[in-house]
Amino acid sequence: MRQSSLVVVANRLPIDDGAAPDGACEWRRSPGGLVSALHPLLRHTPATWVGWAGGTGPAPAVPDVDGVRMHTVPLSGDDLRDHYEGFANATLWPLYHDSVEQPEHHRRWWEAYQRVNQRFAEATAQVAEPGAVVWVQDYHLQLVPGLLRTLRPDLRIGFFLHVPFPPPELFMQLPRRAELLRGMLGADLVGFQRAQAAHNFAQLVAKVLELPATDRRIAVDDRVVRIGAFPVSIDTAEMAALAARPDVADRARRLRHDLGSPEQVILSVDRMDYTKGIEQRLKAYSELLAAGHVKVRDTVLVQVAVPSRERVGQYQILRERVEREVGRINGEFGRVGEPAIHYLTQPFDRAELAALYRVADVMAVTPLRDGMNLVAKEYVAARVDDTGALLLSEFAGAAAELPQAYLVNPHDLEGLKQGLLSALRAGPEDVGARIRAMRSHLHRYDIRAWARSYLSALDDSGSLLTRLGAAG
Repeated sequence: MRQSSLVVVANRLPIDDGAAPDGACEWRRSPGGLVSALHPLLRHTPATWVGWAGGTGPAPAVPDVDGVRMHTVPLSGDDLRDHYEGFANATLWPLYHDSVEQPEHHRRWWEAYQRVNQRFAEATAQVAEPGAVVWVQDYHLQLVPGLLRTLRPDLRIGFFLHVPFPPPELFMQLPRRAELLRGMLGADLVGFQRAQAAHNFAQLVAKVLELPATDRRIAVDDRVVRIGAFPVSIDTAEMAALAARPDVADRARRLRHDLGSPEQVILSVDRMDYTKGIEQRLKAYSELLAAGHVKVRDTVLVQVAVPSRERVGQYQILRERVEREVGRINGEFGRVGEPAIHYLTQPFDRAELAALYRVADVMAVTPLRDGMNLVAKEYVAARVDDTGALLLSEFAGAAAELPQAYLVNPHDLEGLKQGLLSALRAGPEDVGARIRAMRSHLHRYDIRAWARSYLSALDDSGSLLTRLGAAG
């Protein structure tokens, strides 16, 4: 079995679900931007990506992609139901997002979570060469670092959490809180999106496990585990170049014409998830229409809501509520050929998404809680003409890096309405100054800067970055 000096461990493999006509697989961009971040690095070293290929049953054989080995971990139907849909997305996900929906707790879900994490750890131990670097990703696999350290104490292990990490009073609700913390502490470096998350983690380790902990270091037996904030980003130059392409600019003009050539277009692009604040956004827009502050002929809202986790009951109910509200608003305020809201549920390719970003005069990114939200960063990068207003939730991780956005509290309906009006009515000088400042930040702190920052902290000797060819 071929072994690798760098192993990335994530719930999913970074490949398209379907192969190309010639049988080749292609890189698939993940919502968290992980694939975009690591692709340039993985091409320069023997690397393996450990993950689930989708579907149930025996693990399929997946060919190498750009020289990166794909190592599949199988999931059964029970694993998918109890680990992925259950403990990961009906227990941890809502609790880590401020309990927007009530987390559910079932013993069989925890048993499946343990079982699947053990399977991932064993698969990783098989493919990692002596002294290799292993980078474990996200809330699906919080036990893997600890399990892997038991199996392979020679490895250098990093863990990164892409979602928020909750305050102690929420995390303490988990029946298996100590086990989850110990699992994460198997890593040499635990990374979070925001400094507050690292602080929450340190507080919990001190309280639950009674270990000496600061916001930067935790003593575990004879080791020191480092923790810190490493806000993930995007490939800023790639998005800017895509948005500047003539075909994308032409597509943007056609889209605006198809929308009725309104004076202003508001755009929101979300997964269909209760953390994204879609219902609150629709209510705010409805009330602005009712009060006459926004008129259908002059302004349109384009809401992209791509279905997600459709077998989870909470998501089915949310989709029904959103579609009912969109129908009500269009029925009350729309006209023939002039809907108040253009509601789309299909996913878009990168070029089409860039065209939508160029169309939008206002981008409304108003989650109730989000680890980062890269849509906000993509929109800013795509505004190559220095126009466009970003309406951004204070509770998105991106708000800490993009303070020039029009920041709102999505729980405050009146504040959300006023923020939307401010973005719609802002003058070109104000809009231009804000977007230029945000674009400058993103060009400096792009996806490669994030990867370099984390990997250099994981191996402060610098040898890792040299091996990965990422020092430049």
